[in-house]
Amino acid sequence: MAYNIKNSKELANLINYTNLNNMISEKEMIEFLEKAKEINVNSVVVSPTYVTLAKNILKDTNIKVGSVIGFPLGFEDTESKVATTKSLLNKGVDEFEVVLNLSYLKDEKYELLENELKQIKEIIGDKVLKVIIETKVLEDYQKANAAKLAEKSGADYVKTATGFVSPSHIFEKVNDINIIQKYAPTIKIEIYGGIDNYKFANQILTGGADIIGSDQGYEIVKRYKDLRENTQVKPKPITL
Repeated sequence: MAYNIKNSKELANLINYTNLNNMISEKEMIEFLEKAKEINVNSVVVSPTYVTLAKNILKDTNIKVGSVIGFPLGFEDTESKVATTKSLLNKGVDEFEVVLNLSYLKDEKYELLENELKQIKEIIGDKVLKVIIETKVLEDYQKANAAKLAEKSGADYVKTATGFVSPSHIFEKVNDINIIQKYAPTIKIEIYGGIDNYKFANQILTGGADIIGSDQGYEIVKRYKDLRENTQVKPKPITL
């Protein structure tokens, strides 16, 4: 059964439009943010460098601004991640995405991981916390443990990839969804990486994801809109 998206507005509301290019100019970032406004995505995800710019450009919209902590490797110490969290909070970030320390995960230092995530969640309060776990480099049992940790710490989402290494096949992504749903049933799921067209987005949503992260959000929504809403057909006259 396919996910029942009714129109391009609903589709855009299921996309977190992402631009974490470390070589992007301010002019290019403004163009990205204007595209986000045009299609009215759920949120944008930008580097800490561009949070203030994003808040200013999107201030008259309902688009949330997200940013990253410990991106992309996650191996900063807890103190550094906490400091980044406080800085982003002061800048007005709505959604916080922290990369899990995979060294700790592989060494089964679960208490350290849980403590780190709880500290971050305590700082941001009722704002959204997403934990990026990089499923492509993890065994299934590690994905399960990471998801359980995220849920136990009070995080709102598990996000499956930074985009640097991410599952490319739909079956890999659905396997990740199934594991997370089984071992952390109350946490929401964001799938990220390689989603560049509506068909793939629809498959991911059908597979059980709550939301999609993509650097191709604008293209996905525009192509869908062209297909579903801009088609002009003049019916032939009916002779009775």
